[in-house]
Amino acid sequence: MTPRHIGIVACSAEGAALCYRTICVEGTAILGPHAHPEVTVHTFSLADYMACIYRDDWASVGELMLASANKLKAVGADFLICPDNTIHQALPYVVQRSPLPWLHIAKEVASEAVACGFKRFAITGTRWLVDSEVYPRTVCWRETDSNFPFRAR
Repeated sequence: MTPRHIGIVACSAEGAALCYRTICVEGTAILGPHAHPEVTVHTFSLADYMACIYRDDWASVGELMLASANKLKAVGADFLICPDNTIHQALPYVVQRSPLPWLHIAKEVASEAVACGFKRFAITGTRWLVDSEVYPRTVCWRETDSNFPFRAR
């Protein structure tokens, strides 16, 4: 297996650090001792993101994400992940113009929840996340489906 080059579009230092560490640890489990995929991280200052978020300007958050995506493409990333739930609200402004495909955090979480047999689970996060439609809107299941893991608050 040849690992692909992962581009991390980071917002918070905590999310980026945890994502990077997880990739390295899981990479070793899959690829062998000391092995993990190539990883490149790009982030603007959290202050740049927060200025947009405080204004409820998700299009500008998307522009920051897109600028990171373009930089990561330029250094050879094959696909993108963003470990910060909150800014996934901006992905609709990004994906059609993105130079690379994205893993969507809510889709990945939902897939894992269903694979584990969960019927319900809770998401904790910033007020911008928990008040958003990032999880309910993104997941392809309907609320009437018995496998739908997201319920109204």
